[in-house]
Amino acid sequence: MIRKTLWVTALIILLLGSGTASAKSTMRCGRHLIELGDHKNVVYELCGDPESIDIRTKIVGSELHHPRRTLDLHEYEEVEVEEWIYKFGRNKFRQYLRFENGWLVEIQDLSRGR
Repeated sequence: MIRKTLWVTALIILLLGSGTASAKSTMRCGRHLIELGDHKNVVYELCGDPESIDIRTKIVGSELHHPRRTLDLHEYEEVEVEEWIYKFGRNKFRQYLRFENGWLVEIQDLSRGR
């Protein structure tokens, strides 16, 4: 039974880790290290122009309803999302960066550049 459990656990880990993109918390631009939480102006200054930029807006919010309807709270926020792609060379992974309201919240390795 233990052997079967280990095999299933190993299979799940393989399946979860086999995607083409992998999330990480840092990215290197030449000698500089970019980290989650950095502002987009800092990233631009250290890494230069990205290959592409996609800008969109999303609405994030929550609602709180009292069971007897004596209190209903609605709270929404508009978030500007920018997705940048960097290509640092033919044999290096392309880098995906996502900013929310100007702050870096996600870094991923994509496929290798061509």
